[in-house]
Amino acid sequence: MSESVTCSECGTHIDVDTNENPDSRSPCPNCGSTARNISVSVKETVHVTASLDAVLTKAFTADLLLQTVIIPGEKTEEGRLVEAVSIPWFDIIELLKKDPNVAFKIPPEKWEEIVAGAYSKAGFDEVTLTPRSGDYGRDVIAIKKGIGSIRVIDQVKAFKRGHLVRANDVRALMGILQGDKASKGFLTTTSDFAPKLESDPLITPFIPRQLELINGVNLLRRLEELAKNR
Repeated sequence: MSESVTCSECGTHIDVDTNENPDSRSPCPNCGSTARNISVSVKETVHVTASLDAVLTKAFTADLLLQTVIIPGEKTEEGRLVEAVSIPWFDIIELLKKDPNVAFKIPPEKWEEIVAGAYSKAGFDEVTLTPRSGDYGRDVIAIKKGIGSIRVIDQVKAFKRGHLVRANDVRALMGILQGDKASKGFLTTTSDFAPKLESDPLITPFIPRQLELINGVNLLRRLEELAKNR
């Protein structure tokens, strides 16, 4: 805040204390008047950096989640082959590393793409992203070729925090695994599994050789590891 004193009659600037008693004022050196004009100016700096950053981050996140994270290949009877991952796949994982809560803002179909991309990055020779309907409970099918071919199916459950995967969900996947004749099944969730689920006598015998359960924490850890090498 700054104050300025001028003579009311002639406008001459006068360097005096603004709090002085009007009865004891010295006359204006130019016109002799003791009338004064006192002006006060206030400057205020408004800091909007934090809120602006939040708006920009929200807009960036929304735009990023709309982008395709995999490079699709030819269509097969089981779905669409994944040729490779695109740059947004890495960007989303970097965003998740900074703020794990972003995981709950990503729609289910995008999570299926992200997980399919993870198998591609992990070196599987053939990765299929199944269609949204008629997938028979298999969201991703990954095949590793060699002396013997290994076929993996993954069911992705993009649940909100607190929405736990139940034992019946896992048992259902075990039935799908048997029908598919796959080597191994994964159930991947952004949330977590119900307490004591892994000690269920109908599930325990299959873990981890035929069945693996990946919760949100382990999912992000795996993605970060795979994203280290672009």
